Amino acid sequence: MKNLFLLFLTLVSGPASYAQTVPPAAALTALMQKAGVPGMQLVYTHGGRVQTYALGQRTAGQPAPVNATTTFEAASLGKAVLAYLALRLVDRGVLTLDKPLLTYYPYPRLQGTPHADKITARMVLGHTSGLPNWAVNPTTPEWATTPLRLKYAPDSCWNYSGEGYVFLQKTLEHLTGKSFEVLAREEVFKPLGMVHSSFVWQKQFAANAAAGHDEQSKPMPIAHYPTGYGAYSLFSNAADYSRILQAVMTGRGLKPATAQLLLTPANEARRYGQPATTADPFIAWACGVGLATTSRGLAQWQWGDNGNFKGFYMTLPGRQESLVFLTNSANGAKMTDDLLRLFFGPGEYRASQWLAE
Repeated sequence: MKNLFLLFLTLVSGPASYAQTVPPAAALTALMQKAGVPGMQLVYTHGGRVQTYALGQRTAGQPAPVNATTTFEAASLGKAVLAYLALRLVDRGVLTLDKPLLTYYPYPRLQGTPHADKITARMVLGHTSGLPNWAVNPTTPEWATTPLRLKYAPDSCWNYSGEGYVFLQKTLEHLTGKSFEVLAREEVFKPLGMVHSSFVWQKQFAANAAAGHDEQSKPMPIAHYPTGYGAYSLFSNAADYSRILQAVMTGRGLKPATAQLLLTPANEARRYGQPATTADPFIAWACGVGLATTSRGLAQWQWGDNGNFKGFYMTLPGRQESLVFLTNSANGAKMTDDLLRLFFGPGEYRASQWLAE
């Protein structure tokens, strides 16, 4: 173990050119053991080069290994799929970013809620809708009919909101007459070749699915989401997910002006009560992705957290680099900064620090 950590430290502290060298799986395994993570998939891309890792066990204490097609819960990483899908519909004139969503669809949970008629798709995608993250746990039976109340005035501050993304999803389903799963398959999964991804549980996942684990590495029952929600229910693997990252990073499948919405701040990600003069100058939010000013230039990023599954992605569009990792552990986020520096190089990447505030 000592030798593994010496190897890792050498990689992290080495010259900038080391990022062109493929990090050995041993360095990643050492990080997993230190953090208490049973299994992980990771995909790093740089230009045309793709490096894939599948490490550890699907279930702690059992021999079945994680492989490249093992199914993980990608949690909030599904928001990038929903955002990309919505922007494709913007390109076709189905949706307008600045038209109030309630004029498209009278979402029952927002009926009678003051100021809800101000919420637009642009606000939802940038997390300034004023809605809470969740009114109640979205996996409980009562959630779908729980009335929604605004936490803040629309467009007054940044507040992460899964409920906002559900509102947008329901609007898109109403406008197209299709379920979100069908929309995702037609607009994202099929065009990008994401053949192992779904927002609803598929029977074929059972043979190769990872179990989530709590902070003590105790395995939990595998969730079987029967209804797809872009905000949290994505089942995928890192190789599949890297395909949507390439589209988000390059704007593939979008008109040039629309693609710029994934690279341009929609708001400064100023949290409620935070004066404009003290907002983090390194973090902003675009239409569906976080933005960070890093040591390596502009980055797009998002974290995923379903409790016992943690994931993260970051792209560096100016360098044509991307990194995504999925873990089956409540401890997975502990590795974020080490993994970014291991693959992208030494420097400041801002995202973890901002999330911890």
